[in-house]
Amino acid sequence: MKKIAIVMGSDSDLPVVEKAFAVCREYGVPFEAHVLSAHRTPQQAAQFAASAREQGFGVIIAAAGKAAHLAGALAAQSTLPVIGIPIKASDLDGLDALLSTVQMPPGIPVATVAINGAANAAHLAVQMLAIADAELAAQLDAKREEMRTQVLAKDSALQQQLSEG
Repeated sequence: MKKIAIVMGSDSDLPVVEKAFAVCREYGVPFEAHVLSAHRTPQQAAQFAASAREQGFGVIIAAAGKAAHLAGALAAQSTLPVIGIPIKASDLDGLDALLSTVQMPPGIPVATVAINGAANAAHLAVQMLAIADAELAAQLDAKREEMRTQVLAKDSALQQQLSEG
């Protein structure tokens, strides 16, 4: 099974990114996490992305706040899918990071999730890996069924409460 690379621009992103770790663990998908900066360690970030496929990764998740160039910098060095997590880290409530992450030039795409959307970034990465992994796809199907059942149970409980009141 391919691994997921989770790269943070700063260790201050860890409280948000830990939600991605939890999703990877839930599905049994191996992952590695690193702190690399597009601005402070550009050579190391570029080398990591350039060698990611050979290191056994199938998807890269990049979390960064403020200028948030990390996802784009990694995408520029790899043809693996890159998912950006804009981090709310400034007075602009993460909008700066969102715009920096989502505005990529043609040919260098970055899939972008919501501000602080680490769990969805990991869910998307798992879905990407499941394209070529039937067991992982079955786990995703089972999770979707579980979510469907939970929502229907909540609706049923609401209907019961309304009919009594």
